[in-house]
Amino acid sequence: MQLTHYKDLGSCSDLLCDEDASELADDSPDRSRDAEFPVDSDESIAGFIEGEADYTPGFDYPARFRSNSLDSTSRRDAVAWILKVSAYYRFQDLTAYLAVNYMDRFLASHRLPQNVWALQLVSVASLSLAAKMEETLVPTLLDLQIEGAEFVFEPRTIRRMELLVLRALGWRLRSVTPFTYMDFFAYKLDPSGKSATYLISCASSIILATLHDIESLSHCPSSLAAAAIIRAAEDVADLALIDAGIAVSWCIGLTEDGIGNCYRMMQRVAEGVMLKNPVVNMGSRVSPASLPPAKRRRKTSAGGG
Repeated sequence: MQLTHYKDLGSCSDLLCDEDASELADDSPDRSRDAEFPVDSDESIAGFIEGEADYTPGFDYPARFRSNSLDSTSRRDAVAWILKVSAYYRFQDLTAYLAVNYMDRFLASHRLPQNVWALQLVSVASLSLAAKMEETLVPTLLDLQIEGAEFVFEPRTIRRMELLVLRALGWRLRSVTPFTYMDFFAYKLDPSGKSATYLISCASSIILATLHDIESLSHCPSSLAAAAIIRAAEDVADLALIDAGIAVSWCIGLTEDGIGNCYRMMQRVAEGVMLKNPVVNMGSRVSPASLPPAKRRRKTSAGGG
C-alpha cells in the first residue's frame, strides 16, 4: 500500500454514567487508605504535562478536518468501530483511547490512498497494537475484525500496517493520555478517596464518549482528564463544586482556559447525545463499556494472526 509521508507536518456525567454516584461511593472498595500520593507526585505529573504534546497528532491536525482535507465522517466511523470492538472484548478504556490515539498520530503524518479500505486497515492495526500493549488476553488478528468490519485483511497485511504505524509513532507506544492523570486528579478533588472509584469510572466514560468529536483533538490529555473529573464530580453530593479556576491549582502546567474550554466541549457533546436520543435516561452510560460483555479470545503471540 502506497503511503505519502507529509514533510511538514444537560450534565455530561449524568449522560455518560449508569452508576449512581452515591451507590458507588458507598459500595465500592475503600480506596481511602491508598489515596495518599508520594510528595514528589506533583513534580512527576508536571513532567508528564510538559511532555504530553509529543503524544498528540499535532496542532494543525483538527484544522485539516475542518477544512475537509481529511474526512471527519470516516474518522468518526473508525472511532465507532474501535469502541465497539473494545466493548465486545471488554478491553480497558485505556486500550480504546490508545488505539484512537495511534490512528490519529498516524493520519497526522501520512496521506492514505483514496480507497474505502485504507482507514479500516489503519484502525485494525492501531487497535491490535493498543491491545498488545495493555491487555492480557488479545484476540487473533482475524478475530479482531468484527462488529461491522467491511473488509477482512490477512494477518500479514495487518502486521505490515502495524510496522508502518510503529514507525510513524517513533515506536513510542507508551503514551501520555488522560488516564495518566486520572487517579491523581481524583485524589486532588477528593483526598478522602471515598468517591475515587466513581470519579475515575465516570470520567473515563466521558473521555471515551468525546473521542469521535474532532474538537477533542484540540485539547491536551491533562485538560481532558481535569475537565472529565470535574464533570464526574457534579453527581457526588458530598464533594464541593469545582471549576476550572480551582482545578488549575492541582498541578503546575494546567491552564484555566484549557480546562474550561474542554469542559464546555464535553457539555456540548452531552447535549448532542440528548438531542439524538431524547429518551436516554439521564443516568445511562453512553460508553461502549456498558454494552453486553462477550467472551475473550485466546491470546496469541505478538507477531501471530
